[in-house]
Amino acid sequence: MILAAYAVASAMALAFISIFKWNSITRVFSVLHGAAYLGISISALALGKIPTYYFGGRYLFIDRFGIYEIMIASAVFLFAAVYAMPHSKELVQSGELSEKNFKFAYLAFNALLAFVVAAFASNSLALFWIFAELSTASAALLIAVINSRKNIDAALKYVFVNSTAMVFSFIGIILIFLASEHSLGHGTLNWDELAAGSGLFEPTLLAVAFVFLFIGFAAKSGIAPFHTALPHAYSKAPSATGALLSAVVANIGIYGIIRAYSILGGNSARLSISPILIAFGVGSVSLAALSMLQQTSTKKLIAFSSVEHMGLVLIGIGVGTQQALFWVLFYIMAHSLTKALLFFSSGVLHRQYKTNKFEKMPDALKFQPLASAGLIIGSCAIIGMPPFPIFLPKLMLLIQINGVSTWLLAAVLLLLVIASVSFVLLLSKLFSNVSTGEAGQQLKRFEVPFGMKFSIVALIAIIIILGVFLPDALKNFISAIVRELRW
Repeated sequence: MILAAYAVASAMALAFISIFKWNSITRVFSVLHGAAYLGISISALALGKIPTYYFGGRYLFIDRFGIYEIMIASAVFLFAAVYAMPHSKELVQSGELSEKNFKFAYLAFNALLAFVVAAFASNSLALFWIFAELSTASAALLIAVINSRKNIDAALKYVFVNSTAMVFSFIGIILIFLASEHSLGHGTLNWDELAAGSGLFEPTLLAVAFVFLFIGFAAKSGIAPFHTALPHAYSKAPSATGALLSAVVANIGIYGIIRAYSILGGNSARLSISPILIAFGVGSVSLAALSMLQQTSTKKLIAFSSVEHMGLVLIGIGVGTQQALFWVLFYIMAHSLTKALLFFSSGVLHRQYKTNKFEKMPDALKFQPLASAGLIIGSCAIIGMPPFPIFLPKLMLLIQINGVSTWLLAAVLLLLVIASVSFVLLLSKLFSNVSTGEAGQQLKRFEVPFGMKFSIVALIAIIIILGVFLPDALKNFISAIVRELRW
């Protein structure tokens, strides 16, 4: 019933967008699409019939982890759709998005949500792989739809890097199937069956299969060195698309890594895989932190920040404790909401100044006070300052890392400080840039439409609330996910 409701919501949104010629109707149905998914997810939790499996082979399911990711994706998509209502109109008026491509862009926009949700609802590893690849294709179309050769190049690179890496994941799927066939007596790719029977798997084969799976999922989430396409793609995409790429699509990769790692729960292969995850996590944080110092573009800085945070999340997964997983899951939500705020705020500044270079944004506080406030709050939140929601999970993950190695904790802390300095430099350079003479007088204020303001204000409010108050319902829900994954 839940899965059918998701399918009907997507089918209706895509059908109405295809049928109606009016652009305003297209925008409205996109908002309704996100709202419907969020409402269905909340209703599913209220009904309490979770996990629920579908079809004889149990290839699709709805469990707590999937619902959690779907709710994050739906919320970010809803805010992105509201933000995009006037933003897409601005893109058409400026000639960056042609009238001819408008409908096509919105079809890809809504298809992306449908594929993301389908990935999170896939009990079959093979189906998860297929829907993850379809989400890559939809995201690439959203990047390429802007009338710019650089956007086409960014989209092609995004597809090439992600799809090439996912070929390795496909090899991992084959190895997982062979391992299950050898150990369980029948081949299966269902997450629940693989996790339940993982203790019987041959450790070496299971470890090798995980490594192949990891390569594709790491590219999807932006883990170095498989991240190469992401900063360019995130920076060239429209702000609403950039928010979806960083706050929704990247979560598919981390979701796949967590699911795959949970299969190792009852197997000695976990002992050899944990150091690999921690090593790649540290490498990702290192590369991102050093790259962030060199950035002069707001969107590229935000993009490399995603590489940093996904690296820290990966370290938390590698630590492997239930406490670490709890805070990893909370971290994923906090990161998604904060990153959406940063992209939306930088999008307003881009409309004001027609550039992402922050040294070319004089008098930002004067011309765009709301976007400037969003960028300040988002920057403070993303580096983990209290009282914002990334502070607590980051602190708790650092405590968990200390349990592994004090030297590892010291290295990670140093890298996080370097990454934080990058945002301090961004804010100091941006807001110390004051125009003089005629330059400031000639610049006209961009009147921010209501939809763009609403998404920024709503995300600021949510981030502040989650930073000072952790609801018991959310805490219990995440704890239930940890138990469900048999961590």
